[in-house]
Amino acid sequence: MSDPPTVDVHQHLWPESFIAALARRREPPCLEGAELVLAEGRFSADIDAHLLGVRLGMLDAAGMERAVVSLQPTLGLEDLPHEERHALEEAWIEGTRELVAAASGRLLALAPGRVLEGFAGAVVPAGALLDLGQAAPLLDELERSGGVLFVHPGPSRPSARAPLWWDGVVDYPAQMQRAYYAWLARREGRWTGLRVVFAILAGGALFQLERLGPRGVDVRSTLDANVFLDTATYGRRALELCIETFGVHQLVYGSDVPVVDPRPTLDAIRGFGDSVHKIVTSDNPNRLLA
Repeated sequence: MSDPPTVDVHQHLWPESFIAALARRREPPCLEGAELVLAEGRFSADIDAHLLGVRLGMLDAAGMERAVVSLQPTLGLEDLPHEERHALEEAWIEGTRELVAAASGRLLALAPGRVLEGFAGAVVPAGALLDLGQAAPLLDELERSGGVLFVHPGPSRPSARAPLWWDGVVDYPAQMQRAYYAWLARREGRWTGLRVVFAILAGGALFQLERLGPRGVDVRSTLDANVFLDTATYGRRALELCIETFGVHQLVYGSDVPVVDPRPTLDAIRGFGDSVHKIVTSDNPNRLLA
């Protein structure tokens, strides 16, 4: 029997229809040439990296056979008026359907905040888990349908004096820690069959688990075979801390391509040896997506 495919569970891919919709806009989020303009600032955007042939070539270069793609909540679409948000999301959804169909099984997609036929699950901003009552209808539907819930940072709200690295180093991890601990604290035995993956190692939430002990919580009670953490943007030291806390079986490889260069994280995973590399890039992602 052949090994299951290697999978990158955290990529963002913009179909041409979505790129065109962003380029037509004059208010954030929008594209001005090769710059992505968001409420918190302007960022270089590699538009070519969203071409299907280029993206599949990037997968090959990384040694990955499949990728899970989503529309990143950091764009701030949820802050837009309903009609504007709906138009952008529909442009992404329909264009992504076409890309997935053309990719010969190498792409899976997560729908923005909903369950849709042909999609492997849904992506939500971290803030969506702070009110599980409001999120419950989506979580119920995902559990019934067998879809995956991908929890990803939402838009940042930096101060005017924040340095350029503030979002990625401070705000996004803080969002993910809050989401992870809200999930632990508030679900009260519900959604035990729902497979959830928290982006960017849940912002390092695992590093804080031992602080639960002095507060009367058994750290072992937080272990859940259906909760996964993707490795995007992290290196060996952070991965070692996670492995010491949870073991290797809840880690899944994610790159955050094309936002981030995948090579440092991949090199760190490979540094643990072939067995760990196979578990994190193949066995665990396929269990998540089962």
